[in-house]
Amino acid sequence: MTTNEVYDLLCIGNYTKDTIITPAGTKYVDGGAVRYSAHAAAKLGIKTAVVTRLAEEDSRVVDSFRQSGIDCFPVYTSHSTLMKLEYPTTNPDLRNLSVAATAGTITVSQVENLQAKSAVIGPSLRGEVGLDVIQTLKDKGMLVAADMQGYVRVLRGEALNYEPWPEMDKFLSRVDVVKSDAVEAESLTGEKDIRKAAKFFTDKGPREIVLTHKDGVLIYAEGKFTDVGFYPARLDGRSGRGDTCIGTYMAMRLSKPPLEAGVWAAAVTSLKMEDLGPFDRSISDVEALIHARYNHGTFI
Repeated sequence: MTTNEVYDLLCIGNYTKDTIITPAGTKYVDGGAVRYSAHAAAKLGIKTAVVTRLAEEDSRVVDSFRQSGIDCFPVYTSHSTLMKLEYPTTNPDLRNLSVAATAGTITVSQVENLQAKSAVIGPSLRGEVGLDVIQTLKDKGMLVAADMQGYVRVLRGEALNYEPWPEMDKFLSRVDVVKSDAVEAESLTGEKDIRKAAKFFTDKGPREIVLTHKDGVLIYAEGKFTDVGFYPARLDGRSGRGDTCIGTYMAMRLSKPPLEAGVWAAAVTSLKMEDLGPFDRSISDVEALIHARYNHGTFI
């Protein structure tokens, strides 16, 4: 995979074919962190590319990326990652996950010839994106964010379990931005208090933390904590919340300081949670929400 393009944001991780079960019923959707993060960034005018693995029968997803102006560099495998997400309540932090098949591991050869200013590592489970890939991106001078969901989750049979991460210090020392939700943060750090968890992560090396919870996102950067709320009008699209948040944060972080990037991330995520599938609203919709809910539009 070779191109002369220099991207603003590279989204890396496997596509997932999702079965989403909520109190409202069961839906089947195309998922994966890269799908939510890349579409959010692209809708904000960021030059975005995706590196992923999936079955060729799901190549419509690759077509969808390209139709949205997102370059996609796929490796086709015998199976896509097949994930079931069960939300027993209306709290998006509480969910049960299982995986019936995986598309395997992202390799260095998939990223070594790509150039970008920043990258979001969005695996679904441990072993999908290794330290070798992260080091390759860092060696290219990229600002690298890693989503903890793909490192705390370990596949045992078909069950995805939250387990200790022996290599955490080694990984986090090479990452600039950590994305986590409250449940993942507690599992990895032992801290129920999300501020203590954020501090725990930064003590390992990352300089910025984006920590989502049911009410919003906590940004910890430059030694300061900032809480930014979510304001969805409805919750029909909870799956992909954190992926949308970190994709937007990294997209806006290229030109804005952490607090402003965090406000944009919260606003885009709020709108995304209203509908199933990736963020598909206009920049003017985001600006209207920021003006209405976030300090009268100071951050536009």
